[in-house]
Amino acid sequence: MVSMAKLSKMHGSAESAQRLKKRKAAQMRLQAYGIAAIMLAGAALIVLMWSVISKASGAFTETYITLPVTLQTADIDPGNTGDPSIIGRANFGGIAKDALKAAFPYVRARKDKRQMYDIISAGAAFELRAMVLAKPSLIGQTIDFRFLASDIADLYRKGSYGKLTLHPHQGSLTITPDGKSVNIASNASDFAFVLARVKADLLGKATFNRDQAALQENGRRVFEERAAASEDSEIKAAHLTEATQRQAERDRLIALATDLELRATQGGAETLDKSAPSVLLRVGGAWVKFTEISAQGGVGKVIGTLDPAQLADWQLYVHDTPEALRKVSDLQAILIENLQISGGVETSFNTRFFTAGDSREPELAGIWGAAAGSFWTMLVTILLAFPIGVMAAVYLEEFAKKNIWNSFIEVNINNLAAVPSIVFGLLGLSIFLGFFGVPRSAPLAGGIVLAVMTLPTIIIAARASMAAVPPSIRDAALGIGASKLQTAFHHVLPLSMPGILTGTIIGMARALGETAPLIMIGMVAFIVDVPKGIMDSATVLPVQIYRWSDFPERAFEARTSAAILVLLVFLIIMNGLAVFLRKRFERRW
Repeated sequence: MVSMAKLSKMHGSAESAQRLKKRKAAQMRLQAYGIAAIMLAGAALIVLMWSVISKASGAFTETYITLPVTLQTADIDPGNTGDPSIIGRANFGGIAKDALKAAFPYVRARKDKRQMYDIISAGAAFELRAMVLAKPSLIGQTIDFRFLASDIADLYRKGSYGKLTLHPHQGSLTITPDGKSVNIASNASDFAFVLARVKADLLGKATFNRDQAALQENGRRVFEERAAASEDSEIKAAHLTEATQRQAERDRLIALATDLELRATQGGAETLDKSAPSVLLRVGGAWVKFTEISAQGGVGKVIGTLDPAQLADWQLYVHDTPEALRKVSDLQAILIENLQISGGVETSFNTRFFTAGDSREPELAGIWGAAAGSFWTMLVTILLAFPIGVMAAVYLEEFAKKNIWNSFIEVNINNLAAVPSIVFGLLGLSIFLGFFGVPRSAPLAGGIVLAVMTLPTIIIAARASMAAVPPSIRDAALGIGASKLQTAFHHVLPLSMPGILTGTIIGMARALGETAPLIMIGMVAFIVDVPKGIMDSATVLPVQIYRWSDFPERAFEARTSAAILVLLVFLIIMNGLAVFLRKRFERRW
């Protein structure tokens, strides 16, 4: 037996104090690592959510352009019949174009008219048609109609393509017509900063061309080395031909770079093409687009009706993003700016995003069709997976004997819970669609596949919840004369239901976010109509997000992020419901 003196010496020695100090240091390091890990995960989550939310903000507003529209009887209902079938066949697209032509009479060229028509949505004419059909008394009147703006006009308004920047000036302006163009002159160097920027861009282009010339030179040397090493005359000739072509391209790029450097270092005017910043003058209600610029003026093209009496009040605008790098042209930007100045542009909350189905036009696309498809798919999933999963769990936990066959079943259920979801999609494609003939791209097919995928999760959660019920509950029920079936369904199952519901909701939340198995069974199809049942063609929110993320239109980027937020809200609600049920009905034995 160790004496008190030895214990005191053992725990009070310097070595003991050193060991205690090391243990405390190790504990503090572990706590620091844990806090750092939590902070890192939290920071990553904040960055992710900020990225999604910042991109999604543009999808929650939409732009409208208000224009006077003349609904002539001769164009809509020549016989004044009031028949909806006759009114519906009218060319409302042409009426919308006529409204634009009346608002901008100075846009005459065919190419310019196409750009003008593109500032309103292709679906705006259908909305005009729906309004006239709902209220035929409008025929023969001139009304102010709110046209939905196109995606490019909406993105321009939101600054996605950059903005026109107003720059101060000091001189007075003189504009002299010269054929189809005008000569612009100021008595001060008001345009010198733009010219300097254009010259700097020329140096950048020259550097790029020299870099490309260096690559061509490397290629020339490689092909000459291959030609020298080749013994086959045809291959050698081919390599020499390629080397000659590389040398010619190198010389062309060097000559181009030299010319750009010479232009950048010398004074004088510069041509403004689509790769240069856009320079615009606003004189009253007219605009002048520069095609050539110098320090004190340049050459431009008038857009609108120029009033010489308004030359004293001129404004200089520069769009730093070249026209070649944005979808909205300078003409479209000018038209939108004119509408904004006249008060014809407004922004409102985008209810369409939550009430409309899918569309190829970003400004018309909504998530309601995908949300309805998700509802019907989840309904099929829960109706199949919950009763089958719970019954399977009751049998395995309460009635199944411990033998090889049942052990084999249990092992496979546990393994199925870890199988990649796309495997279930292949199963649905080959069995449910190929063999049983379930309609492709229908919520019924998607629900069956997701039910099979969710079954292992529900079974495992239900068995764990029933196993947590104390054996004394079973013994008491059996002791008062209840059968094994009554014990399972009257006592064990109700007491384990909170855990079962929690596992089911978590499994459904996982199924709601699945994409791969549904793509395999065709739910990636473009579906415009909102499904009204489990047999209608439909898609679901995750697949809708996947499709929108692959579309080239920039406006779909914001709608993709907004749909992700909607899906996250559903997932958070479902997981929150699972936590609530667990806390609300939790029992401590």
